[in-house]
Amino acid sequence: MRRLASGVCVVTAKGKDGSPYAMTATSVTSLSDSPPSLLVCINKSARMFEAIDQGSDFCINLLAYGQDEISNRCASGDQGVGRFDVGAWSMDKSLPYLSDGLAAFFCRQDRAIDYGTHRIVIGNIEEVLVNDDDSINPLLYLNGGYHKLG
Repeated sequence: MRRLASGVCVVTAKGKDGSPYAMTATSVTSLSDSPPSLLVCINKSARMFEAIDQGSDFCINLLAYGQDEISNRCASGDQGVGRFDVGAWSMDKSLPYLSDGLAAFFCRQDRAIDYGTHRIVIGNIEEVLVNDDDSINPLLYLNGGYHKLG
């Protein structure tokens, strides 16, 4: 699987108590354009799984090249809200999102399927914010490291 290049995303959600969660994910895929939807695979041992298991909506933040520090912060250890100390996070919507990422997809959780150690979560896209920067250079993950296009 190390040979399968993936765009790097950070998924955010909120628990029933309003606590924000963030985790790095490379298993994010566009699913349908009617209804517009994405799917994300979340490990059942991830701290965020509790919020997802409670039916929380979520936001998929597409990272740009150079945002590897955000990816690392959201992929390592149990830091709670400390995950939001790195990056230009905005809290002015229903879910935290990166204001300087390539895009943020706000999703309403629609369906979930358990498979092995993960839950496949389907979200209907309710709103999309796209960065106005003309350079589209996603953060990619391949063979255990970060890369860029070209």
